[in-house]
Amino acid sequence: MFNRRLFTLCAISAGAWGQQAPVDFVCPMDPDVRSKGPGKCPRCGMKLEAGLPEPVEYPVKFWFEPTVPRPGMAAQLHLEVVDPLKKKRVREFEEIHEKLFHLFAISSDLNSFAHVHPLLNADGTFTLTHTFTQPGEYRMLADFYPKGGTPQLVSRTFFIAGERKPAPKLLVDMKPKEGENLQVELVTEPPQPIAGKKTLLFFRISPHQGLQPYLGAWGHLLAASGDLIDLMHGHPEFPEAGPQIQFNVIFPRAGVHRVWVQFQSLQVVNTVAFNVQVVDLR
Repeated sequence: MFNRRLFTLCAISAGAWGQQAPVDFVCPMDPDVRSKGPGKCPRCGMKLEAGLPEPVEYPVKFWFEPTVPRPGMAAQLHLEVVDPLKKKRVREFEEIHEKLFHLFAISSDLNSFAHVHPLLNADGTFTLTHTFTQPGEYRMLADFYPKGGTPQLVSRTFFIAGERKPAPKLLVDMKPKEGENLQVELVTEPPQPIAGKKTLLFFRISPHQGLQPYLGAWGHLLAASGDLIDLMHGHPEFPEAGPQIQFNVIFPRAGVHRVWVQFQSLQVVNTVAFNVQVVDLR
């Protein structure tokens, strides 16, 4: 006997099997930003992509000329990115915030901070000429996007010759800061940041009327634990600029963290820093 109900169910199932699941378009830099169609990320401006590969870390080799840099003297830093699967030098990169390579260099006492941009050479390596201001241990954070891969945040340690002094204890400092041509105040939500939980960082800027995008965003943030083990790079949560600009950060551990933030106003880049206490309630 012909079973019309069973035939109908089979026809529906067959139709469902023939349909492809909708594809999400994702921001490579901010994976929580998703769309059902192509477009640009409202947060960082990057092109939304479908079918991003699984994240794999790309090793970064680096060396200096002279081999042992000294404080106060210009040194050349060379960087090479290696494809972990092909074991070959990567030669093509996607642009992130108007640059192919962002590099942060921080001294172990957290007093020296640089956000710089090595230049791509014809052979696929990057070169940067920089003068480090003090001796001792430094931590670098490389931010780049190899073509065909996923955005990378890779940290490395290096040393500048000279007498190394022990880093002083990092103390909480939430006082408003004076930049080159603006003042920045920080308010957090919750008022006491908790390790492993999202913290909203509200930077209140005065005057705000001259604010301009800096490297494709209304601001750039780098947060570091006191021992420089944890490094976090972030951008504003919303695309609008005003008297208050919000960043979201998840601090992985308790302790005092230094948070640098950069804003551009009237063609001047302002860099200020706060020391934020994070507690562990687990």
